[in-house]
Amino acid sequence: MAEGACAKTEEEEGQNTEEDSQSYHGVGVCKWFNVRMGFGFLSMSTREGKCLEAPVDVFVHQSKLHMEGFRSLKEGEAVEFIFKKSSKGLECVWVTGPGGAHCVGSERRPKGKSTQKRRSKGDRCYNCGGLDHHAKECKLPPQPKKCHFCQSVTHMVASCPIKAQQSSSGSQVKSSSLRGEDEEQNHPPPPPETTN
Repeated sequence: MAEGACAKTEEEEGQNTEEDSQSYHGVGVCKWFNVRMGFGFLSMSTREGKCLEAPVDVFVHQSKLHMEGFRSLKEGEAVEFIFKKSSKGLECVWVTGPGGAHCVGSERRPKGKSTQKRRSKGDRCYNCGGLDHHAKECKLPPQPKKCHFCQSVTHMVASCPIKAQQSSSGSQVKSSSLRGEDEEQNHPPPPPETTN
């Protein structure tokens, strides 16, 4: 058996120059696929219509997948592919689902890579105070600087009298009463009820 294996290797070495430019058809399943990095390996069970004794790994990159939207493969997904031999080994040129259909793909998506950036609750524009953008994206002209704590334009947060009162008293009761006074100043008292 060892002699046959050596002879086969010699035959393959003689064909290496031809195989580099040729492409082959394979059938198999996705062995694994890293959705964040966009590549993985297929486990080829059939090559050019002939079943293989042992599965062979074939490299696959997301750019070679026949599908719409986010391109990935699900582990164990059945695939058909065209591959070639390169200096790195076997790699896919085109990957489809069975019968040339679109690949199914993984339901997993890479973490931290979304089309919209998530912002924390306290993350807001320093120019206008809006929550949906930062100051560099603000469409308003530069606004007067104001205290980040109480929003007053007369002082900055370092010299905020309301913040100083809260930190010196150490009581939340005082801060809630200050807020209550502010609300009373903004809203007039209800009109007295009249009796007939």
